[in-house]
Amino acid sequence: MSVSPHDRVSAIFTTVASAVCCAPESPRSAKFNSRRDNPGAKVEALYYSFGDYDGFVIIDAPDEATVTAMLLAAIAPGHLRATKTTVLMRPETMVEAMKKAGELSYPGPGAG
Repeated sequence: MSVSPHDRVSAIFTTVASAVCCAPESPRSAKFNSRRDNPGAKVEALYYSFGDYDGFVIIDAPDEATVTAMLLAAIAPGHLRATKTTVLMRPETMVEAMKKAGELSYPGPGAG
């Protein structure tokens, strides 16, 4: 069973971006999902947060190249100071990976 990858992208905004994100307008995820040049990806969730990052999005995309393209386009205007991407795996993907790992062997460092 093949499911499209999901990624969580955390971002630190510039002060200008923070002001725009807090303005009473339509959510940023709706703006992204309505774009005509959207490469087949969808922002499933948009959250703002306190802490190390100002917010994050959950992206459903057909592949990692699409997620990377979206991030490069998002970074280009200069309103994000930093981003961090975490690949999210559904339980069935992890089970499949564990089965494959059980069929592999890897000698650790120093093991002849």
